[in-house]
Amino acid sequence: MREPVQISVPVDGGELSALHWAADAPGSPIAVLVHGITANAMTWAPVAAALAGEFEVVAPDLRGRAGSAGLPGPYGLERHADDVATLLDRLGADDDTGADATVLVGHSMGAFVVALAAAGPARDRVHGVVLVDGGPAFPEPPGADVEAKLSVLLGPSLDRLTTTFPDLAAVRAFWADHPAVGPWVDVPAVAAFLARDLVPGEVPLRSAFVPEAVRVDGGDVLLNERVLEATGALPVPATMLWATRGLLGQTPGLYDEVRLAGMGLDSVGITAREVPDTDHYSILWAGQGVAAIADAVRAAAVR
Repeated sequence: MREPVQISVPVDGGELSALHWAADAPGSPIAVLVHGITANAMTWAPVAAALAGEFEVVAPDLRGRAGSAGLPGPYGLERHADDVATLLDRLGADDDTGADATVLVGHSMGAFVVALAAAGPARDRVHGVVLVDGGPAFPEPPGADVEAKLSVLLGPSLDRLTTTFPDLAAVRAFWADHPAVGPWVDVPAVAAFLARDLVPGEVPLRSAFVPEAVRVDGGDVLLNERVLEATGALPVPATMLWATRGLLGQTPGLYDEVRLAGMGLDSVGITAREVPDTDHYSILWAGQGVAAIADAVRAAAVR
């Protein structure tokens, strides 16, 4: 598996941390991979490995997460969309020259971010969009306020943001109990993703996440009309890949055929396809999920 290089990209307020998998030839298409609300760039490692060489692949740590935890607020999905547009500027993505095809790929919350970027600040530089188990509105979870709704939706993934661990073995044990992530904790790429979440060199170990970023971004995903309407304003056709099971491995997941049919995605240029036998996390790691995402990116680049 080709290893990524850590890079830093100047953005408003500081440096955006990102992982870069290089292409084999100059002028190769660009794929920007944007992670979910409590994830980081390394969650994309299997997908990036499938695309590396063919594509210039860059996966940022979003503002308030992992290597970008030190970037200041304000947070919110529109701020992340601006950061993605700035990242494209730094990569030299230019829709006018035709030298590069640029595909934005987002998972979960990241799907909302890339839709916002494609519909807004990056509109003239995007050739394709791939939404992975996100983008169209999530079913609204129960709860009296945003934090309660996020707690229901995210479960243990949110709980770990306020948990400390004596060592990496304890981190592994925590995730091993997660109904969806647990089966994957000993896969090297997933273990690296979980380790990247931690504050470097600090004991006890704790997540680098900025709690305010999670609260603000979560509120945008659930309640911000501009965010929820972005998928209806994409300048290019998009593919939406959805997992059979949800964040806790439950069925149905965030989406199903009936719910998606009622959203009228075809009318706004979005083709939705199920990725069988995957959940909200394993759609990024299981062979069928990696293949479906990589194929959708390739198709978007040549469309």
